[in-house]
Amino acid sequence: MWTYRGRQSVASIVTHSSRRLATGNRPAATPSRRRYASGGFKGSPQPADSHWLRNSLGVAGAGTAAFLIYEYATSNRNHPVESPLEKVQDLSKSAGDLSSEFVQHKRSLKSPGVFVWGNNAYRVADPNSKESVVKTPRNFTYFEGQVLRDLKIEERSGAAITSNGDLVQWGKGYSEKEFKPVKTLTGKNLTSLCTSNDRILALSSDGKIYSLPIAKEDQLSGRKLKEGSWVPYWSGTADVSYRVLQPSLKLGERVTALRGGLDHALLLTSSGRVFSVASSTENYPSFGQLGVPGLTWATRPKGPVDTLHEVTALKGSKIVQIAAGDYHSLALDKDGNVFAFGDNSFGQLGMTFNPASPFRDAPTRVPIRNLYRGPWLTKTTRIAAGGANSFFAVDAQRALGPDENLSTVRDLGRITADTWTCGRGIWGALGNGKWTHVQDAPTKVKTLSGLFEYDERANGLSPIRIHDISVGTTHVSAVMANQTHVDAAPTASLDENKDWGFDALWWGGNENHQLGTGKRSNLSKPSYIHAPLESTDQQEARLQIMPRHKGKVEGRTVSMEQRVECGRHVSAIYSAV
Repeated sequence: MWTYRGRQSVASIVTHSSRRLATGNRPAATPSRRRYASGGFKGSPQPADSHWLRNSLGVAGAGTAAFLIYEYATSNRNHPVESPLEKVQDLSKSAGDLSSEFVQHKRSLKSPGVFVWGNNAYRVADPNSKESVVKTPRNFTYFEGQVLRDLKIEERSGAAITSNGDLVQWGKGYSEKEFKPVKTLTGKNLTSLCTSNDRILALSSDGKIYSLPIAKEDQLSGRKLKEGSWVPYWSGTADVSYRVLQPSLKLGERVTALRGGLDHALLLTSSGRVFSVASSTENYPSFGQLGVPGLTWATRPKGPVDTLHEVTALKGSKIVQIAAGDYHSLALDKDGNVFAFGDNSFGQLGMTFNPASPFRDAPTRVPIRNLYRGPWLTKTTRIAAGGANSFFAVDAQRALGPDENLSTVRDLGRITADTWTCGRGIWGALGNGKWTHVQDAPTKVKTLSGLFEYDERANGLSPIRIHDISVGTTHVSAVMANQTHVDAAPTASLDENKDWGFDALWWGGNENHQLGTGKRSNLSKPSYIHAPLESTDQQEARLQIMPRHKGKVEGRTVSMEQRVECGRHVSAIYSAV
């Protein structure tokens, strides 16, 4: 399941809201506020020492302290909280350790599965344990030996799509009595999902969007649709209550991606159009995150509350990626332009915060180009959002300035991959080493920026980009697109190539041990965490993510990879097809 590598710093791989929706006869709720997730040391002054005995004891204590400090500074057994935990033996120098590395690769091929850690008060991280928190990555026994199509995990409930397209749910948010994993929506050939405050939206292989309650009680008590069958003259009633959302699509157009916040969801189609929808029965999106100017509970059109709305302001751009935070939305077009809309209370839109107008209900272009001075050509390649934070991966290519001589510019055309972020940083989720409450101008995550590795094919340096980034409510994880052998084919079996795996780094809030460090301290800079040990005599090594590879699952060979999922105070790594 895991890949191991001796810890080293990233630098070492660098060249060398709102009302309740009407459901049946349920009354509408009143508007509510944003519900974002929310010490110091005390001491007393010491009296001055005047007695000779006290002075003698003070000298002795100072000597002892100096000795302990020296021992601490020269020992590898302790690591500072803000350090990437890098002082371990270099595994690449030992043939024996190297062979054990590849044994672990083969073990991963034979036993895919899911590891979860963080808040367990609602029995999400480990349904079989009564512990309030799971401090380090722990095997989720129900999914042992399985590969999944998708997984979303939150504080109160978890949801996953199995390899055959069935929806599995668990946690006390699903059921207070039966919180262990159980299949709910089956037979729909689901491919991906997103969750809101109280509902799940799932995309099927034929492009249909299913919306169903998270809670088992609501699934069983709500209106159930009649379903047809391939057997002639036979029909029945669905086992659970759900709705099918119907966007207005063109001929041949289909929904390809889903992303969700607390009260809203975004849908991306094959033609690059974006639709938004109210996805919660608790609150109606009222902070502009739907991207429709003037749309509120009071001004919504007639018809179902969860009617899909096209974000028409994006019609002139072919959108290729979408992302959603708790109350804000992002869209990336094919030319690398980023558009943001929704709540900007913490600067998560990458625009100046205005207390008189704390949100924007129309998509506005984020000025990424202004982040670079001098002759640079920029293109955003990836976006991510979660909680009150946004992230942008940018390729910056060195261009020729108006007053520069071509013969004197050595790095012309060279591409540098950078990561920028904005939003709330009070828990360290910005990753820039600062604890900032509001960051409304994108700031660079230096640990993840300007990285290179040697490319044998090009006989030169290649930028290390972000392979994936997952943003939770208060914490973040980034998976780097580094490989030991750049020549390795992405479909090659790990038995044939010797890639170590992707570097994975974590930072931000750790109040529920969601960073997996085993401690509760927050981290303001991207840092490595330990892979779980499978034996007491195994050497500690940093956790890495398996790249796409071939493996055996239930007697068949499948192409799989590991993915990271950061949710609300909980984290997971799972094997995905």
